[in-house]
Order: sequence, then C-alpha cells, then structure tokens
Amino acid sequence: MGTETGTRPAVGRRTGGLLDVARFEGERRLWTTAVLAAVFVLFGGMFVALAPTLVSTNAYDDIIASMPPALNALLGFENFSSVEGILSGEFYTFTWVVGLGAYLAYSAAGSVAGDLKHDRMDTLLAAPVSRTDVLLGKYLALFVPVLALNVLVPLALYAGTVLIDDPVSPTALAALHALSVPYLLCWGAVGLLLGVVVRGGRTAGRVALGVVLAAWLVEAFVVGTDAEWLGALSPMRYFEPSAVLVDGTYDAAGAALLLAVAIVCVALARARFVGADL
Repeated sequence: MGTETGTRPAVGRRTGGLLDVARFEGERRLWTTAVLAAVFVLFGGMFVALAPTLVSTNAYDDIIASMPPALNALLGFENFSSVEGILSGEFYTFTWVVGLGAYLAYSAAGSVAGDLKHDRMDTLLAAPVSRTDVLLGKYLALFVPVLALNVLVPLALYAGTVLIDDPVSPTALAALHALSVPYLLCWGAVGLLLGVVVRGGRTAGRVALGVVLAAWLVEAFVVGTDAEWLGALSPMRYFEPSAVLVDGTYDAAGAALLLAVAIVCVALARARFVGADL
C-alpha cells in the first residue's frame, strides 16, 4: 500500500509511536556506540601521545614539502606544527570527517533498506505506528552515537593534552564538536534518503559509503582549481576541523546550511517512504 496508515492516530499516540521507535532503534545502537567511543578515544589518544615528538622533530616537514598541495589538503598535513594541527589533520580528518560521516550514512541507509529487503518493515508497520513515525524514529536514533561521541571523545582528548602539558583550547574543542553535529546529521539524512530510494539492503549502505568518499575526494582535489565551485556540493566544505581547532574560525552559516540539507533530505525520504508501495 502507498498510504501511511489505515487510520490516523491521535497526536499523543503518534508521538508515543515515534518515541517508541526511536528508543528501540537507539538501544540497538548502544553497543556499537560504546565500541566506537573506545576506538576513537584510543586512536585519538595515540596522536596526543605522539604529538610532542612529531612537533619537536618536525617529522612531517619533508613529506609536506614534497607532496602536491591538493594531497596535503586531502590528508591534512598542512598544519602539523602543533598538537591542534596534528589532531585536526590526522585524527579528525579520518575519524570524524570521513569515518564517522561514512558510518552514519551507511548505518542510516542500512537501517531502512535492510528492513525493507528482509521484510522486517512489514512486521514493524503491523503495529499501531505510522510510516512517518518509523522513518523519523530511525533517524532520531542516530542522535545516540552523534551525541555520545561528541561528549566522550573531546573530554578524553582534552584530558590527554593536559597530561602532555600542552592543552588544546577547550572552547575551540567544544566548538569543533558542536559544529560537527550538523555535519554528522547531514550525512545521516543523506543515508536515510538513500536507504528509501535504493532499497537494496547492503547495496544502499555501499552507495552511501561511496557518496561520502566521493564528496571528500571532490572537495580535496578541486581546491585551487577552476572546478573549485564543485566543492560547494560537498558537506566537507562546511565543516573543517583545522579551521576551528587551529585557526579558531567558526562557520556557523555552514552549520546552518548542513542542518537545512539534513531537513530537506529527511523530508524527501519521508515523502518517498510514505507514498511508496512497500
């Protein structure tokens, strides 16, 4: 059927259905979130521990000088003269910008497409819950990893920089993670839309991963070229960890744009999901 529900439930009941789905999906993400938090803390802690040696020995100077500017921008090597530069280049570029963005896009796509492919969606919709509640509940569940990681990881990294007696600015670190929320929600929304459109289980997840990787590569390689305008299509253009952590520059307008894109993607996913024949 292409309708949302047979009968429209009361507002309170609809809200309850949405929260029930969000709670159920969120609880399913707790274990993965805990694993990600542990991995990110250990990975980031490694760079914090190595930072004093890397900075004092100028270990990356020869590498930076010999590499093309685009590749330096891609790998984040251009700011390796400080702890903040090492964290933003080595840690945040690969874990937050690419890794966590890819995970959220993949996970959101799979949560919808997987249920559709394996008929779990029919079982869920058999309950007194609307299609809108199901889709929005799945999206709201993404707040579990987004919020948990954006609280636990910066606390651990800041504590690590204090231990090496070279603390990063807590204000800049907090701003970085606050600005990462719209960025991550944007990728989650893109994944949600792909999950509704592709509907191929793991295929939707792979497409989402490909989109994240392609967006990162495009933004890195068009910088300083005649095709630089193409980078405006990449969410990476509007979230730059080094700009926040190293330069103290906050792109609030970019964060607002990412939130707007997330809202549009969720709205499109809802329209397609409600009207589709499941």
